Amino acid sequence: MILPNARGYVFIGLNVIRILSLIALLLVFISSIIVMVHDVGAVNDFLSATSADDATAEAMEDCDYIGDSTVPNQPAGAFWAVLNRLLIIFQVIILMMAEIGWPAPFFEKYFPVLGKEFGLGALGVFQILIGAAILSHHVDKFTQVAAFFLFAIGLLNLILGLIFRESAKARRSITSWRAERKGVLPTIKDIRPQATGSTARTYYSDNEKAHALESEYGSMKSHKGYGFGRQGEKAAGLKGFLISKPIESLPRYSPATKPKRESAPRTNPFIRSSATAF
Repeated sequence: MILPNARGYVFIGLNVIRILSLIALLLVFISSIIVMVHDVGAVNDFLSATSADDATAEAMEDCDYIGDSTVPNQPAGAFWAVLNRLLIIFQVIILMMAEIGWPAPFFEKYFPVLGKEFGLGALGVFQILIGAAILSHHVDKFTQVAAFFLFAIGLLNLILGLIFRESAKARRSITSWRAERKGVLPTIKDIRPQATGSTARTYYSDNEKAHALESEYGSMKSHKGYGFGRQGEKAAGLKGFLISKPIESLPRYSPATKPKRESAPRTNPFIRSSATAF
C-alpha cells in the first residue's frame, strides 16, 4: 500500500471540504424551498383569518411577524420574504456550480471571484452571508441546522483561502492532479514550416526521440557514438538537429580567377583575299 505524500493529503482534505460544502449548499437549497412554501401557507391562513373575524384582525395587526412564519407584518411583507428565499436559492445554485467548476468560461467572464484564478476566500464569504441571513430569522430546526452547517463551512473555506490563496482550487483539481501524477508536460505546437520532398524532417518530442532511438539502435547507453555515417545522421535527425550541405565557397586566401576573354572568330585568309580581288 502506497501512502500519499503531503500534497496528496492536501488534495484529499480540500476535496473532502468541497464535498461537505456541496452537501451544506444542497441542504440550504432544500430548506429554503420548505420555508418558502411554509410562509406562503401561513400568509394564506393569516389573510383568511383577518377577513373572517375583525377582532382577530385587530389582534394580529399588533404582531411584528405573521404567526408561524418568517414574513414580517408590514406592507408587501410577503413579497419581500418570498423574494429573499428566491435570491438565496439562486445564490446557492451559483455557489454549487462554482464548487463543481462548471461551466468554467461562464465564471471566468461574469464571476471571476468564483473562477479558477481566485481562491476559496470569496466562496467562504458568500456562504457566511447566506448562513447569517437565514439564522437571523425564526426558522424550524432543519433550516437552522442547515444554515449553521453552511456558516461553519464558509468559515473553513475563508481560512483555507487565506492559507492557500489562489492556489487552493488548483491543489484540489482532479484534472491537474492526474496530469501531475502521470508526469505529463505541456506540449508546444511546432510552428516551423515543414519541408517537402527529400528535405522533409519530422520533429519529435523528447519521449518519442528516446523511444525511437532505443527501438532502432537498442539501448542508448550501450552506444558510445554513431560516427559520421548514415547512422549518425539518423540519430542527429531524431534529436532535432538538421544536417545541411555546406555552401561551396573558396577560401579567403585563394586568388581570384580571371575571366577568359572571348577570342574573335578567325576568318579564312583565302576567302578574304578573294573578296578584295573582286
